[in-house]
Amino acid sequence: MFLVTGATGDLGRRVVRLLRERETPVRSLVRLTSRYAELENRGAEIFIGDLRRERDLSKACQGVQYVISAHGSGESSDGDAETIDYKANIELIDQSKANGVQHFVFISVLGTDRGYEDAPVFKAKREVEKYLQASGLNYTILRPSGFASNLLPLAEQFRKTGLYVLIGDPLSRTSIVSTDDLARIAIESVSTDGARNQIFAVGGPDILKREDIPRLFSRIFNREPFLLNPPLLAVDGLRSAIGLFNPKLRSSLGTLRTLLANEFFTTPTETERLESTFNFKLETLEAFLRRYLGI
Repeated sequence: MFLVTGATGDLGRRVVRLLRERETPVRSLVRLTSRYAELENRGAEIFIGDLRRERDLSKACQGVQYVISAHGSGESSDGDAETIDYKANIELIDQSKANGVQHFVFISVLGTDRGYEDAPVFKAKREVEKYLQASGLNYTILRPSGFASNLLPLAEQFRKTGLYVLIGDPLSRTSIVSTDDLARIAIESVSTDGARNQIFAVGGPDILKREDIPRLFSRIFNREPFLLNPPLLAVDGLRSAIGLFNPKLRSSLGTLRTLLANEFFTTPTETERLESTFNFKLETLEAFLRRYLGI
């Protein structure tokens, strides 16, 4: 039995789908207000609970062999990095250990080890990584560079308008991973000897400049892009204005600024290690988009 947290998010939903396609038992930890009907229809066990409650996490871990922690504060309307990304994961690790979980897969983020002081999510995930490594549990830590599924709404907007908003340096490099590939890697981490007690940087096979993404959209939809490229200073101005009324939100926007201001890509060596360990070729961003967009 797998337990998947963040089961209604872009990644968690794909993890549950793939597990059920393989006829593997899975328990999905969801909120009552979330959209979980698809998961239930696929045969997943639905556990309604709150990541912030120790009792809920304790019950959710009972009878579970494998845990995939795929939740995050970015998908929660009622939690911040400290509560959701840090405290909930620490408690989940403790409850996993208490219930005899055999393997814990943690979805972190590329760059957690770079010391970004103004990025609460990065700091929270790095502390969870260290706690998990010291816990005595078998683990795999995955550090994705970005989800390809996050581009689908932007692609649909581009299909209708030709508009693409690129904030910051167009030449910054990225290697966005197929969210389906990431789901597969997360699942297969528990049964792959080379993944036990390892950390993997997870990105797509191609290193792209950020300006390549609207060009990719242009090629897919056969239309010229209308590119808006506001400077990063625009985000700084927005943060300052928000800070006057909501200091907590201003702090959380530090993670967004960090993502926009820095490069997040995996090296060819890291990609080769990933493909060798899990024995499959990673999907390109273009192939992912065309598959989902039906083009």
